[in-house]
Amino acid sequence: MAHGLLGFGTTFALAWFSAVAFLSLRCHGEGRPFGPSSRWWALGTIALTSTSSTVAAFIGVLLMRVVPPAVLGIVVPSTLYLSRLERPRPEEGRGKLTEVPTLWVPFLLERLHEAMADDRLTWCEARVDQMWRLDQLLGAARHYHAAIKERLSPEERRRARLDARLKAIEDRLDVVRLVENGAAVSKVRAALRATRVTREKRYERYRDDLGRTADLLRHHAEQDLIRILGIAYKRRFYRLRVFTGMAGEEAASADLGAHP
Repeated sequence: MAHGLLGFGTTFALAWFSAVAFLSLRCHGEGRPFGPSSRWWALGTIALTSTSSTVAAFIGVLLMRVVPPAVLGIVVPSTLYLSRLERPRPEEGRGKLTEVPTLWVPFLLERLHEAMADDRLTWCEARVDQMWRLDQLLGAARHYHAAIKERLSPEERRRARLDARLKAIEDRLDVVRLVENGAAVSKVRAALRATRVTREKRYERYRDDLGRTADLLRHHAEQDLIRILGIAYKRRFYRLRVFTGMAGEEAASADLGAHP
């Protein structure tokens, strides 16, 4: 009896650590599986996977008498990572009844990824102040861009389109600056036509309401900044220094609209 309990406990422990390892691999590059909102979904997934794999291991051994339970306890949780490689079929249903054969692990994984996305957005939005002045918003964009850029290889910067994202912020804020400074309508419209990001059709619908156009451009610049911060989050730069709106503020104000 004691030997059986020891074997069950050992198998469960190995299954638990295996599940943690493979879940971490699955979530690598996407976010934190043990973040504030996601940790309970992650623990639930690990507990369910470990328990089911341990039970399955002992049942399998009882039937086959070939493979040690501990081996199956390690191997079964690998599906947490391997299932990531499978492409879901659009025609397959996603009702909860279809999850019964897999003990709702796919359901837990889906909730986990949603919670990870919420944690990422919360982290990013905490580093962007909607009350910033225009020069502060630009200063924050350049601050975070520089901090992230120095941590990435040239290939990673290219794939993340890091410079292009900063340029989009600068181009949008250039037009906002013109509107806030009371520039002529013709000058603002010429600026809107000057770059690819400001020529987007969504700005045309408010061409006769420059205030609304400026608000929309600023909002999209903030969203671009959040996407830049998302790059940092996915690469686990969690201790990225927060821009306070003070350091480098004067330089950002002087440079506003002066980028190449």
